[in-house]
Amino acid sequence: MASIQRLGILVGGGPAPGINSALSAATIEALKMGAEVVGIYDGFEHLIEGRTDMVRRLEYPDVSRIHFQGGSVVRTARANPARTIEDLRRTVATLHDLGLSHLITIGGEDTASAAARIGRESGPGLRIAHIPKTIDNDLPLPGNVPTFGFETARHLGTQWVLTLMEESRTTNRWCLVVVMGRKAGHLALGIGKAAGAITTIIPEDFASSEISLNDLCLALEGAIIKRRTRGRHDGIAVIAEGVAAKMDPAELAKVSGTAVGYDAHGNIRLEKIPLASVIEREMEQRFAERGESLPVISVTLGYELRCAAPIPFDIDYTRTLGYGAVRFLLGEAAGGNAGDGGVICLDGGHLRVLPFEELQGEDGRIRTRMVDTNSEHYKVAREYMIRLNRQDLEDPDAARQLADAAGMQPEEFVQRFSPVIAADVAERVTPPAPSKIPFGAGS
Repeated sequence: MASIQRLGILVGGGPAPGINSALSAATIEALKMGAEVVGIYDGFEHLIEGRTDMVRRLEYPDVSRIHFQGGSVVRTARANPARTIEDLRRTVATLHDLGLSHLITIGGEDTASAAARIGRESGPGLRIAHIPKTIDNDLPLPGNVPTFGFETARHLGTQWVLTLMEESRTTNRWCLVVVMGRKAGHLALGIGKAAGAITTIIPEDFASSEISLNDLCLALEGAIIKRRTRGRHDGIAVIAEGVAAKMDPAELAKVSGTAVGYDAHGNIRLEKIPLASVIEREMEQRFAERGESLPVISVTLGYELRCAAPIPFDIDYTRTLGYGAVRFLLGEAAGGNAGDGGVICLDGGHLRVLPFEELQGEDGRIRTRMVDTNSEHYKVAREYMIRLNRQDLEDPDAARQLADAAGMQPEEFVQRFSPVIAADVAERVTPPAPSKIPFGAGS
């Protein structure tokens, strides 16, 4: 008589809408296929310690109605099982002690990288399927398919920004909204574009691999001044948290008054840096130096989104991914040649398993998907923002109008803001051609 297969499920990294839906679908499908399912609490945290008691057996009643709930019924943690070889081997040994033949990991690039390391260390005795989750949308999935949780976070984030936009208009002041995103600007750009923010600033805007607080604030300052030439002293700017990841840690520590810390995977703990307050203070100071007042407030947006209930898109999407993960592990493999482990994704509407190796960089970590600044998505977003551009500085009339709004001489204005243009990646790409279809033709 064949032994019963035992499948474990864990969640790593930050929460994202849809975790429970993926977990529910995977559990139900595995039970249907005759497997025993074990939920592992707190990601890899207890496995690293060699503990086998922080688990729970999952049955139909435990998961049949959690697909529309936010959060994670088995919680999550950022513990890194591959931080040392001893931690890695202890984690693998604990998984074997639990009697697991299969493992589903739900998480972002750090969790996926850890899953790949565990798969190599454990050998053929443990098959692993990784379900890509992150509101950052920064995993390199085929066809630019989003990671689950992103669409819900964008939807709710847009609602928050629209409310703040009305606050800005009503009180005639600026609102700076810093949006979570460790390295890439997908979430900030998605929210800013959907809400029609005056400007959105993301790490990918800057041609250089390193930026300074001055680079960021010059871009904001230029947008605010240009907005004033149109008779408006209110506005909303969305800023991706990931711009801080491109700054010198020493500068971050100096301007924030906060020591820069790192998580278990070696990433800067951006959530500990009061970036919104730093930018607000710097912007007020810049205008005060010219004898002006800049009414401004700052808000950080992220934790409000991570444990939200998923929208239908993410429920639908994650149920498919959970189903696909189990089908790959327990016999009916989705398209692909992932051997004993890989990432479950949708490609052209069909389930596919990508071998971890296809997504890894030279350092063995899963590559980060950045915003493609040559894409129509990015170019169109920029077309609807107010940002200083080369023409503003090269056209004498435009430069004079902007200088007047800033209380500066034209030459002084051009000299101050020329670095904005030099640093802006959008000045190096061709904007989309204007449509030849008259407005209203399709309405």
